[in-house]
Amino acid sequence: MSQPIRSALVSVYYKDRLEPLVALLKQHGVTIYSTGGTQQFIEEQGADVTAVESLTGFPEVFGGRVKTLHPKVFGGILHRRHEASDLREAEQHQIPPIDLVVVDLYPFEETVASGAPEQDIIEKIDIGGISLLRAAAKNFRDVLVVSSRDQYEAVTQLLTEKNGGTDLEDRRQYAAAAFAATAHYDTAISGYFKEKANSQQLSANSSQETPLRYGENPHQAGTFRGDLDALFDQLHGKQLSYNNLVDVDAAVLLMQEFQQGKPACAILKHTNACGVAQADSLHTAYLNALACDPISAFGGVIIVNKPVDEATAQELNKLFFEVLIAPEFDAAALTVLQSKKNRILLRQKPVDFPQKQVKTLLNGVIEQDFDRAIETADDFKTVTDSAPTPEETEALEFALKVCKHTKSNTIVLARAGQLLASGVGQTSRVDALKQAIEKAHAFGFDLKGAVMASDAFFPFPDCVEIAGAAGIRAVVQPGGSIKDQDSIAACNQLGMAMVMTGVRHFKH
Repeated sequence: MSQPIRSALVSVYYKDRLEPLVALLKQHGVTIYSTGGTQQFIEEQGADVTAVESLTGFPEVFGGRVKTLHPKVFGGILHRRHEASDLREAEQHQIPPIDLVVVDLYPFEETVASGAPEQDIIEKIDIGGISLLRAAAKNFRDVLVVSSRDQYEAVTQLLTEKNGGTDLEDRRQYAAAAFAATAHYDTAISGYFKEKANSQQLSANSSQETPLRYGENPHQAGTFRGDLDALFDQLHGKQLSYNNLVDVDAAVLLMQEFQQGKPACAILKHTNACGVAQADSLHTAYLNALACDPISAFGGVIIVNKPVDEATAQELNKLFFEVLIAPEFDAAALTVLQSKKNRILLRQKPVDFPQKQVKTLLNGVIEQDFDRAIETADDFKTVTDSAPTPEETEALEFALKVCKHTKSNTIVLARAGQLLASGVGQTSRVDALKQAIEKAHAFGFDLKGAVMASDAFFPFPDCVEIAGAAGIRAVVQPGGSIKDQDSIAACNQLGMAMVMTGVRHFKH
């Protein structure tokens, strides 16, 4: 049964495409309530308009922030025409019914996209309009709600066909569209505030803002937001660059795996370790780390877990490197290392790191927990006929620590306490392995008896077969492939040991 529209509230931001609907309402003698610019527009079309403030007896206030938020407006929309008590109350309080609500919300998303300042964006958060839509959609039994200018043509056609009225299913359909519109609108607002909150988290110490010489490349501007002084004392050298900071971050995270135990040294280039070693002395650890890839070490970032002594400093001084990070420097070591004007020397302080990683992505941000997991011998599950020897187990633990901090896809080859080679950032795990083997041979390492770590499972047995042919004797990997058994069988055939951890360590 068609229900006639006798009164309408029209409040829209964009007025285009509204004329035919206004003309139809005028034709059917519909009482029109409106505000501000919409009222002026409708009057220019030759239709009579009752100002909302005449209905409510209350003016617009706070620069137009409050226009329609009044019981006479919402009562006119929400009172139930089939409920005698509602009708009595409406009559008692002189609340006329409103049968049609037409609202085009403030353009919040467009304002955000325009790059407008925050105050302008906040003012484009519609309060009255979205409340009107929800109220009208809730009372769809009695009220037709139009929630977008894209609906004007269809609504005009509907009212023309039904002689100025609508039936229940029409109103239900438009109510559903209105709730979809308000949900989308609120989601956009929520997304904006979440992004701002995450941005503030990224720059929690915005007052501690350090302009950088440039970003990743000279044509890119760069800034660090945070308190570097809380983490490091810079004892010597030029200002840290964007790329220095990225590598320093990778170095600090890697060395967290080696805070305890023997002296350790790691050399990084473009966030990947090109040398890592542990030994009884820092001097030996540095020499073993350098031996892994002395070519890539040139211009790299070096980090150690023990104070730098003079003997180690003398060896370090032979290499051109960008940054050296240590918990302390002996006075004599500092004198040696400060001989190069631009060399950056950082004394690292104890500090609590964030528990979350946040980065910009597409038109928003993504967040995740830091990968704090690291598996030891207690977590290894031997899946082959033979188990790794104690020395191989120690080497597997070492290789896994390095593997976790290397770009995927990665394969790490090692002995106990020394990285031999790694294949990094490859689109194929086989290519990563071949790269690692080639590098190990290029720098004179015999892989017979070495071990292999993989950041993710082997989908096929080819990596095991290639590694076995190169002399690898033990493997650690997370497992989880539907073809794990093929790799296990290949190990058994080659007399290799394999352990699984059940934990993947992708790094992108």
